Amino acid sequence: MSFSDISIQELASAFMVLFAVIDITGAVPIINDIQNKGHKISAIKAALASYILLVAFLFVGDGLLNLFSVDISSFAVAGSLVIFVLAVEMIFGIPIFKNDGPSGTASIVPLVFPLIVGAGTLTTLLALRAEYHAINIIIALTLNIIVVYFVLKNVSLVEKVFGKGGVYILRKFLGIILLAISVKLFTSNLTSLIDIFK
Repeated sequence: MSFSDISIQELASAFMVLFAVIDITGAVPIINDIQNKGHKISAIKAALASYILLVAFLFVGDGLLNLFSVDISSFAVAGSLVIFVLAVEMIFGIPIFKNDGPSGTASIVPLVFPLIVGAGTLTTLLALRAEYHAINIIIALTLNIIVVYFVLKNVSLVEKVFGKGGVYILRKFLGIILLAISVKLFTSNLTSLIDIFK
């Protein structure tokens, strides 16, 4: 990993993918509901916890795959299917992923788990590793966590700026972007897997 690997195109693409998967703007109504129930949310605690976990998984994830003898291309294909399901959920409003995590403090559960650091985000990170240089993913992730912190710190302001209709439209638009990305990840990595077995 070096600064010479920085690519504006990769960085922008990774940022958009992670922004769509994390979907912090789409989670605004959920965050408001948590606060309305009297739970205190620490924006800095949630943002830092999410960042540390995601960066750690970005590097440790490969090792975990090796333990199970799974290559990155195979995981990327599996990841593309998870991203596809996330996209379907966002576009059609069909709840597929169940929030069955343990109860705890609001800043960690359900905010960090599973809203920010969910199965979709973790899968997407490793899927991106199959396509992009790590430094571009880290920069894109850092920028996304800054957005997450800003939204958590100013959740009422964000809802006022976008409005409920704006959040709804943005969620649908990002769903379509995710759908296209999942197809691209699936086809490119499936092709590389087929080439290995030729």
